[in-house]
Amino acid sequence: MSGPILGLHHVTATVADAQADLDCWAGALGMRLVKKTVNFDNTGVYHFYYGDERGTPGTLMTTFPYAGQGVPVGTKGAGQITATALSVPAGSLDAWRRRLGERGLAVRDLGARFGKDAIAFADPSGLEIELVADARDARAPWVAEGLDPRVAVRGLHAVTLSIRELAPTLALLTDVLGFEVVGEEDRRTRVAAGSDGPGHALDILHVPDAPRAANGLGTVHHVAMAVADAETQRGVRAELVRYGLQVTEVLDRQYFRSIYFREPGGVLYEVATVPPGFTVDEPLARLGSHLKLPPWEEANRRAIAQALPPVSP
Repeated sequence: MSGPILGLHHVTATVADAQADLDCWAGALGMRLVKKTVNFDNTGVYHFYYGDERGTPGTLMTTFPYAGQGVPVGTKGAGQITATALSVPAGSLDAWRRRLGERGLAVRDLGARFGKDAIAFADPSGLEIELVADARDARAPWVAEGLDPRVAVRGLHAVTLSIRELAPTLALLTDVLGFEVVGEEDRRTRVAAGSDGPGHALDILHVPDAPRAANGLGTVHHVAMAVADAETQRGVRAELVRYGLQVTEVLDRQYFRSIYFREPGGVLYEVATVPPGFTVDEPLARLGSHLKLPPWEEANRRAIAQALPPVSP
């Protein structure tokens, strides 16, 4: 598959309690806390990044824990990412049922989707998380203490977008962003970029009668797609503007550069560069071990740190 989009970069969600979020993603799911920073648009809120050892694009789940900030619980529905799927090894789902159940997380069987068995559960904030057993995933996992490397999460598998009108969303993805349709079943159209493997797909769920979604606690804020570099990103932005979409200027997110826009169905997309990565301000061995701030906020470190709730890894 050719085109500017390499695959998924990350998924970002609005969640509630910071410690409960860490306990789920770094604890129960065993992903590495790659970066502990703040929401650059609201420094009173953490921004946690979870992924593999390096925080490789395509392995990343990121969260904004907004408990105590007056943010209401979100409404799930059309115009939103309603499920985030993680890739785990084939044959590992029984182990995940036990591990998640032991931590008080209720697991549901989803059966087979596009030929791959899957289970689902809700995280402490109510996010719909799926684990998809896929033997094709050769990515090396981060292996948390006490977690068998034969079952560890490999990274993102796909995300589900709930959309009222399929055609405009599908046209943008295929005509402008270079995705290809790789499967269809049960009102679900799977498109992929870069490859049809784990970490490259979006599932468009056609739900014409679904209520309109509203962002809030327990909902996904946006999905980010990866591009190789800033030049490619500028080219994608120009194409999106020509297509008639309102696109932000390039924003410096410290670990990548980003543009944002809403697709026709209402879902917020980000296009993010692969470089520079998470080792720009922390050595690989110590990723996620300290609160990191962008250079323009360092003068405010004391006030920012005091305003954030205490958490333990």
